[in-house]
Amino acid sequence: MSAPYTNPDLLGDSASWSSFIWISFITSISLMLGGIWFLPVDWWIRGYLYMGTLFLTASTLTLSKSLRDKHEYTRFVNRVKNARTEQVLSQFDKS
Repeated sequence: MSAPYTNPDLLGDSASWSSFIWISFITSISLMLGGIWFLPVDWWIRGYLYMGTLFLTASTLTLSKSLRDKHEYTRFVNRVKNARTEQVLSQFDKS
């Protein structure tokens, strides 16, 4: 018996992968913030480290979103080009 056809464009991340991503993110940010909190340094050094952590996290999220958007745009453009090619080929076959 063959496996049913699944469209790769409609498949999303599995629940276990999404859980892993969120657990990893929450664990890493919690450990980083907790580590900064317990450093034996002055408050202004902690503030600087918190600020760095915040900006690094925000820039990482922005970069990953931008890379994902670029990838999705490229896939969309390739699908349009393939559709046009198929259309031209089907018109050529009819001639």
